[in-house]
Amino acid sequence: MKTAVFVEPGKVEAQDLPKPEIKQPTDAILKIVRACVCGSDLWWYRGISDRPKNTPVGHEAIGIVEEVGSEVTDVQPGDFVIAPFTHGCGHCAACLAGFDGDCLKPSDDEVVGYQGEYLRFKNANWALVKVPGQPSDYTDDQLTDLLTLADVMATGYHAAASAEVKKDDTVVVMGDGAVGLCGVIAAKLRGAKRIIAMSRYEDRQKLAKEFGATNIVAERGDDAVKAVMALTDGAGADAVLECVGTEQSVDTAVQVARPGAVVGRVGVPQKADMNTNNLFWKNIGLRGGIASVTTDDRNILLDAVLKGEIHPGQVFTKRFDLDHIADAYAAMDKREAIKSLLIVSQ
Repeated sequence: MKTAVFVEPGKVEAQDLPKPEIKQPTDAILKIVRACVCGSDLWWYRGISDRPKNTPVGHEAIGIVEEVGSEVTDVQPGDFVIAPFTHGCGHCAACLAGFDGDCLKPSDDEVVGYQGEYLRFKNANWALVKVPGQPSDYTDDQLTDLLTLADVMATGYHAAASAEVKKDDTVVVMGDGAVGLCGVIAAKLRGAKRIIAMSRYEDRQKLAKEFGATNIVAERGDDAVKAVMALTDGAGADAVLECVGTEQSVDTAVQVARPGAVVGRVGVPQKADMNTNNLFWKNIGLRGGIASVTTDDRNILLDAVLKGEIHPGQVFTKRFDLDHIADAYAAMDKREAIKSLLIVSQ
């Protein structure tokens, strides 16, 4: 099968690999319909973080179930599904508490890549999210909306839920990548009255406003803090969504939060240390982490997409096929695309 493989920093290519097979009774084999490139993929693509060379890549997809293991009963061949990157078992303490991103019973440590024609999906019985009907029943826009539920929309929602965004809140969203933009959608979905998007790029600012942002702050660092404080009459935000992960973003998030606010952090941390004293002196909470994709998809996000209440698929601004996977990564690396869509099959 054709699949995207990380060769070395700056180089991703489509290779012909063996089609995956059922290895555990909880597995399913999916035929991928659409996949995409994630902003977090750029960390190893740029050589900032380590990744084993010559491994398949990608962690977001929608597809059709082709085969299931003997213990899989919740989905069957022919089902149209969202494939979350989290692979939660549904039975451990973490999954039962609604944190399937931290599942305590991983299937195995095999690296699977979603950017390919087929995928071996682990813990398929609970983690896969069934979509009514078939891909042919949906428009192109609806399919891209559904694809975001494999990660990026769920991660943006996890930031808002972690920050405890509620009706009439003033919310600051750190980051204007696909996750940050989906965080804007999530904040509005949860009833925020004012959403301040931190963005320096015109195309992303425009999309943030379409998604519900009421204000844009282009500054960074101390200037960004001053701008937010001016917009909030010196009080700061009721909730902050940190969707970047850099030291500056986390520091700014804490500074723009009002006393007693919560920072919902989903940006992959790029520094191990943090000065928690800044949280103490303002009674600010910090929580977040890996998204609860299956849980949030089932509880709210799939229904919101199917009803047309949200349209997160607009974060895909360029599309490619697997033969042009290198171009898909380059487009995001050069900020020529907010998020690259991969059309794998029809």
